[in-house]
Amino acid sequence: MRIRKWLRNALTFLMAAAFITVAGSVVMSKMSGSEPNFYGYQLKTVLSGSMEPSILTGSIVAIKPGGDMTRFTAGDVITFRADEKKLITHRIVEVTRNKLTGQLLYRTKGDNNDAADLEPVDPANVTGVYTGFTVPYVGYVLNFAGTKLGNVTLLIIPGVLLFLYALASLWKAISALEDKKSDPNVSQPDTKTP
Repeated sequence: MRIRKWLRNALTFLMAAAFITVAGSVVMSKMSGSEPNFYGYQLKTVLSGSMEPSILTGSIVAIKPGGDMTRFTAGDVITFRADEKKLITHRIVEVTRNKLTGQLLYRTKGDNNDAADLEPVDPANVTGVYTGFTVPYVGYVLNFAGTKLGNVTLLIIPGVLLFLYALASLWKAISALEDKKSDPNVSQPDTKTP
């Protein structure tokens, strides 16, 4: 029984520590204005099914940014900027060179798409390489958390619930003290008058 309680407490502590570490890292990166990252890996939400079944819609994927963006070969999964606001994560199906300029280009395709992407990807537009780490469906929660309703739901409501829990705990503690005080079976300490 004691071992079970110890294991439960240890597991609770580890889960809380992991949550605080990840949440702190994401909050700090958001406050600095950069992408959410965790120990050098950027966390991205997959919003389409173009890479299914390898990467499910609504998943969180870890992207390793930096390095030589001309190092990739066919089969690598990269994240690249299609325009100012749109990032795409697709697999490289062919590495080519522009015949006029000699510039390296990547032909990409979503695993679930029938045809390759129309425009080849310039290595300067590549933001990172997919590491293979995916957490399914968590992206839905993160996208919801970015909305006003999500902020209310995920920040204010848990805060109110914690406050109510603290009040209930305080009420129980006060009631237990009053019950002990009024119970005639509980021996009261002798008081001596000087």
